[in-house]
Amino acid sequence: MQKGRSMKKIENDMRAAYKRSDFRNLERGKFFQEVAKGTSVVLLDPELAKAFSTSEAVNEALRGLLALTEQTARITGRSSRPARKRATA
Repeated sequence: MQKGRSMKKIENDMRAAYKRSDFRNLERGKFFQEVAKGTSVVLLDPELAKAFSTSEAVNEALRGLLALTEQTARITGRSSRPARKRATA
């Protein structure tokens, strides 16, 4: 914070998309250890948080989704062979 700036000016610096009420229960450094280890921290929507109550549940679901997309990509991947010519009538 710069010297001479009033609190009123600082409050006005916040983006319009953010509300002060969104930041009531913040804890400084809450995810520091996770970030330092190189993991990603994400916030889930409330309805998703009900379905995936632990980080292990989220990771398991994402691993399953990743495996499914890899299988699907192999199945639907285009062949490298040239296409056969079709007979014309």
